[in-house]
Amino acid sequence: MSRLNGLPIFVLAILVASATSVMAQGQYIGFVYPAGGQQGATFPIRLGGQSLIYASDVVVSGEGVTARLVDAYRILDNQEMGLVAQQLNQLRRKETTVDDGMVAKMASYEFPAPIGPDTGGESVPSLLCPVCATANAIDATVCIRCSAKLEKPKEQPKKDGKNEPPKTEKELAKQKMIDRLQRRFDEDERNPAVRSQTELVFAEITVSPDAKPGRREIRVITKRGVSNPLPFYVSQAPEVARKPMKTMQLPLLGKESLAQRNRPRVEEEIRITLPCTMNGQIAAGEMNRYRFAANKGQRLVIFAKARDLVPYVPDGVPGWFQAVLRLYDANGKEVAYNDDFRFSPDPLIYYEVPEDGEYLLAINEALFRGRESFVYRITIGELPYVTSVFPLGGRVGEEVKVEMDGWNLEKTTPALPPKDAKPGHHLITAKNGKFASNQVSFALDTLPECMDNDANDEPSKAQKVQMPIIINGRSDRAGDWDVFEVEGKTGETIVAEVEARRLGSPLDSFVKVTSADGKIIAVNDDHFDAGSGLNTDHADSYLMVKLPADGKYYVHLCDTRRKAGKEYAYRLRISQPQPDFALRLIPSRFVMPSKGAANVTVFAMRKDGYDGPIKLSFKDLPKGFESAGTTLGAKQEIVGLSLKTTLTELEKPVNLTVVGTIKVGDREIVREAVPAEDKMQAFLYRHLLPAETLPALVFDPSWQPPADRIRPPIRDEDRPKGVKPTLTRSSVEGWLRQIERLYQEWLLTDEFANREIAGVEARVIK
Repeated sequence: MSRLNGLPIFVLAILVASATSVMAQGQYIGFVYPAGGQQGATFPIRLGGQSLIYASDVVVSGEGVTARLVDAYRILDNQEMGLVAQQLNQLRRKETTVDDGMVAKMASYEFPAPIGPDTGGESVPSLLCPVCATANAIDATVCIRCSAKLEKPKEQPKKDGKNEPPKTEKELAKQKMIDRLQRRFDEDERNPAVRSQTELVFAEITVSPDAKPGRREIRVITKRGVSNPLPFYVSQAPEVARKPMKTMQLPLLGKESLAQRNRPRVEEEIRITLPCTMNGQIAAGEMNRYRFAANKGQRLVIFAKARDLVPYVPDGVPGWFQAVLRLYDANGKEVAYNDDFRFSPDPLIYYEVPEDGEYLLAINEALFRGRESFVYRITIGELPYVTSVFPLGGRVGEEVKVEMDGWNLEKTTPALPPKDAKPGHHLITAKNGKFASNQVSFALDTLPECMDNDANDEPSKAQKVQMPIIINGRSDRAGDWDVFEVEGKTGETIVAEVEARRLGSPLDSFVKVTSADGKIIAVNDDHFDAGSGLNTDHADSYLMVKLPADGKYYVHLCDTRRKAGKEYAYRLRISQPQPDFALRLIPSRFVMPSKGAANVTVFAMRKDGYDGPIKLSFKDLPKGFESAGTTLGAKQEIVGLSLKTTLTELEKPVNLTVVGTIKVGDREIVREAVPAEDKMQAFLYRHLLPAETLPALVFDPSWQPPADRIRPPIRDEDRPKGVKPTLTRSSVEGWLRQIERLYQEWLLTDEFANREIAGVEARVIK
């Protein structure tokens, strides 16, 4: 069967066929900035995406983090931008006033709070085209985009004792509206590099002091649906954030420099105090720098999250933000460098400070690419950091002594899964009372376990084990082989499966099964696991083989590259087949219209040869939802699952759970489906990215924002005289709707809206 990065071609075809429901939702976020914050802090964020019109809420998974929606900027078309430009120019005239309704609205309007320090940089003055709203040089006479004639605005009088700031309510409201419209122009990009990230949502995040540190997920809720999730982190160290990046302009071949961000030099470097987490966005050609003081003997851990925040980029190679960290001393000498850590693309530096002084940390993209979704978080300080654990897992319900290796771990204790934890992969940390380390994976299983005895380098010294068994071991020295002896019978099937890379180990396993006379029965190097969505290097081995005769058999394991070390740990399962399965559900949300339905795609990953039916159903469906479920037939890998509702609307989404059930002999196995997003990497490869929640939302397709703003009647003196009617009513309906929509969004004043409408109506043939 043809495979594309492990996903069968027919799988992708069905995913595309089921895209109707996915595209109907359409809500998408491409980045969130900053992508996290400190415990006990309240701070602003911005999210960029598409189909975010009528945003109603922002939600963060887990407890202790709340979000408050502040504002949202939809994309205005050229005609709308032209109208807003004319309105802005009119407001800047001294004689222009605003109506009482606008005064009341501006009094309650809240600007999105600024992100990043005020460095004193000022925006470059520009001349806005009234036709297409393109920003032109201040001395331009015609628009560079549409060649329309430009009129220079009247020169504003210089501030002096006679030119005082606004004092009256109307003056304050007028200035606030000017600022509001100007912000829309400052954020606008008519020719963006990534159009799917141009709609902006602004929110305020509050993290409680006792919020659990670590990874969360953030989504945008709209009146039409729910967005995909993105990672969002709760940290313990103080944080700083740079000013957010404006939507990047599409670079043109040979003129790429025109699309680069033109920022003041004062913004290139920021001074920080350790420990600290720094938030930023990388634009094309940029390098961000952070200066700090360090003392001799400090053991600094510096780690970045970049690829982790936006795992896959569909239109670039290698398919993510490839961050590079460099550390310089006071003399400008590079003392440390890293562009990845083991198989993780995100860089990590450990540095013992040799002398007191100033140090400079720099980050850039490896190919000096950039865009607003190239978001990063860098944490630096004498913080605990775990680089490996041993063993990589344990048996459910049994105590296990875990050895943690890394930096600054002397006074830490492992925080392991609770005693009642279920089988599967869990996240553990090391804590020193003040800070928790990074999270690392730890597996729990139900099978018996044992340790590798280290002296089993060849069949004559093989370690005898009895199936089923999970062996915890590691490659101790270069070229090391670990050999295990099992007894088998004619026609018996055995499985040898390695878990290493999926648990954070750098081991690149190779497994072979030989008979007592040394004949190779089966071998495997790499085995693709579709459930490991963040992993692009499927280095764990798996084989299932039917034994030809009674006797002794040997399972050999080594590192393909002959590397070794205490971090090269593994879990090797040797057993008869354990029929099982896992489920991924795409996309990670249900969105349905009033009393309607929605479909998702369920992808089954069958294990150890199980090819029987899998019954799918919802667990504890809330009132107002119903589903007949469905069944994956024998050997079937993909099926659609439908959910119906009798509700007309849900103000907030509810989280659902889908389960699959199989029968193996007299035993029933139930597994929860993991919500996931189908993501493309580097133009071609597809990955199923797991999500934490499966929200469902019911929306009213007839809902429209309330048109509660009433225009005053158009005065006769405002209607143009002597205009020849040349337009039909049908030809101007769209134009009138645009004016009305901008008016209802409080982007136009009464006077301006009435004047524009009067001008249009005067040209309509009666």
